[in-house]
Amino acid sequence: MDQPSARHSVARVTTAASFGFALVQLDVTIVNVALPRIATDLHTGVAGLQWVVDAYALAFAVLLLSLGYLGDRLGARKVFLGGMLAFALASVLCGCATNAAMLIVGRMLQGVGAAAMLPCSLALLSHATAHEHALRARAVGWWTAAGSISIAAGPIIGGVLMSMTTWRSIFFVNVPVCAVGIWLALRVPESELKTKRGRFDLPGQLLAILALTGLTMTVIEVHPLGVMHPLVLACIAAVLVATPLFLWVESRSAAPMLPLRFFKAPGFGVAVIYGVVVNMTYYGVVFLLSLYLQRVHGYSALRTGLAYLPLTATFFGVNIFSGWLVGRMGARWPMVLGALIDGAGFALFLLLGASSPYLLMLPAFALLPAGMGLGVPAMTTTVLSAVEKHAAGTASGVLNAARQAAGAVGVALFGALAGDRNDLIVGGLHTSAIISVALLLVAAMLAFIYISSAHPAAPHRSK
Repeated sequence: MDQPSARHSVARVTTAASFGFALVQLDVTIVNVALPRIATDLHTGVAGLQWVVDAYALAFAVLLLSLGYLGDRLGARKVFLGGMLAFALASVLCGCATNAAMLIVGRMLQGVGAAAMLPCSLALLSHATAHEHALRARAVGWWTAAGSISIAAGPIIGGVLMSMTTWRSIFFVNVPVCAVGIWLALRVPESELKTKRGRFDLPGQLLAILALTGLTMTVIEVHPLGVMHPLVLACIAAVLVATPLFLWVESRSAAPMLPLRFFKAPGFGVAVIYGVVVNMTYYGVVFLLSLYLQRVHGYSALRTGLAYLPLTATFFGVNIFSGWLVGRMGARWPMVLGALIDGAGFALFLLLGASSPYLLMLPAFALLPAGMGLGVPAMTTTVLSAVEKHAAGTASGVLNAARQAAGAVGVALFGALAGDRNDLIVGGLHTSAIISVALLLVAAMLAFIYISSAHPAAPHRSK
């Protein structure tokens, strides 16, 4: 293939992959502005709202590894298309929900579709750009920008839709969007690289579901039920038993869903930890911010969505710049500076009170996307550069499973700090900000010590 044709092919793949990632990330945050309305219509409290958010993130997290593996084995485009179709059908179920349980099931099924799309979108991108590391860094920058903008734009789009119709529209709108995504994906060639590994890792998958679900349920239910409640104790026991068993099974499996050898590759483990910190802090605080704006300040859904507008514009420019920067100077400094800038943004939330004007929120709303936009593309490029290209789907599944699980825990933990009382939301926001700053300082230190400052290297051949 000549160079112009190759570039055109990369552009098509980047467009389709970025579109899928944008759709997946959009549904992480679009629901946030609808939470008070959903609580009223479906008669549920903060714990129920946490499950509406976390059912999606949890299903997303626990299936990412297995569906990344299936993408590597069956072909990334096939699994990507199947995920897009499943996502559309689940969105219809969410829009038709008549009670909280039905909505939570629909959100869980959306997470299944998202788990199929995300690792396969990154695998398609990695395969298309494997011949040129600088090109891959730029493509990842565009891919990350699409996802980051969607996270920031979700509350805005949700607010606009809810100003014209009901909260159900935020789910029904996914159907035509998925149709466009399927059309784009059909124009992308299937990857020629497929692995032929052993049988599906069912024990690992079941133990991962048990461990992550138990952890999330513990954090959500410990506040309303108490630590000595039988359900909470059962969840704690599940985590303590399933987690070491999962690691034991994966270390001995011929075809593990979580290849522990990846963590021997330079920078891989630190990049995953970095992703965990970024998602846990951002998802958790955005959940609280939506409650803060609507319940403490009395903002409408539309006004809440528009309040997030500064996040969108900053995300786009910084993501693209980061992709360019990583291709020239390596991942260390973008990751370090990104974590420090992100931490500064969270620190500014300590200045907010029950009557703080919107102008006092703006600096934080500018720093958060700037920090994430600088660090996340560098983190993603580090992961892709650390593994063999045929394992890109599995590696991206490991990274994003960890990130989505962290997001679910962040929503559960930070939501529990606020509870159902409006007078506790500000204090919960402050405590969450302190936790976030501390975690991001650790992430910056780890990136400085362990991430190479050189250009992205060839994949590490771990044994």
